[in-house]
Amino acid sequence: MGLRSFVALPVEKGGVVIRLSAVNTNSTTSLITSAAYGVGINQTLLLGVPFKLSSSSSSLDDGRLGNVSALYRYIVWRKDSLLGTDRFGLLGGTIIPTGNDIDPATQAGFVFTHFKNRHEIDIDVLYQSGMKERLDSGRYDMSWQYRLIPAEHLDWGISQEINTVIELNGRWTENSNITHQVTIGLQSIHQELVIEGGFVRDLNNKKENLILLGFRFHF
Repeated sequence: MGLRSFVALPVEKGGVVIRLSAVNTNSTTSLITSAAYGVGINQTLLLGVPFKLSSSSSSLDDGRLGNVSALYRYIVWRKDSLLGTDRFGLLGGTIIPTGNDIDPATQAGFVFTHFKNRHEIDIDVLYQSGMKERLDSGRYDMSWQYRLIPAEHLDWGISQEINTVIELNGRWTENSNITHQVTIGLQSIHQELVIEGGFVRDLNNKKENLILLGFRFHF
C-alpha cells in the first residue's frame, strides 16, 4: 500500500495491523493511529483515530482528539497469480464524532490494487457525506510503488524489502477547491514491521509542505 492511504492494505483472515504515523506541517502535527482486522478472506475492518497538536503546544495535553473513521472493505473481485494480484473492493462506513464535534457522517468509496513483479499500483476514492453542520468532503489517492531491493524474489527467505513510493493525492471539502498533492517516499519492509516516510507537496491552494513518518506492525 501507499503512504497516504490505509484502505488498500491487504490483511489475511484473523490478521491485525497497527499503524502509527505522524504528519507535520508548519502549524500542526497530526498523530494518527490506524488499525485493520481481517474479518474474512475478502472482508476487512479499518479504523483511524487522529490526534492534532499545534506547533505552539508544549505537551499532548494541549492537543485535540479527532473524529474516528470506521470503514468496512469488501473485495468484490480478485484475480491472483504467481506473479501478482488484482483486486477491487468497495468501502463503506461512518465518521464517529468526538469532543465538541457532534455531527456524524457516512462514507463510501472504492479501492483498486494491481500488483505484479516489482510494481504495485493502488487507487482509492472516498466520499464523506456531511450531516447537519458538517460539510461534505472527499479524497483520492493514486500510488505507485516500485521494489528497489531485492530485484528478484529468488529467495523467499529474504527478510527485507525497500520500495520507492510516488503518489498523487487529492483532498476536498465542500465550498472549497480540491487540493492536489504529490507524495514521494520510501518504505522499508520487514516480516512484521514496516518503516515508511515521505515528503508531501501541495500543488495548489496553500502550497504547504508536509513530512510524514510511519510504523506498521503486522500480527
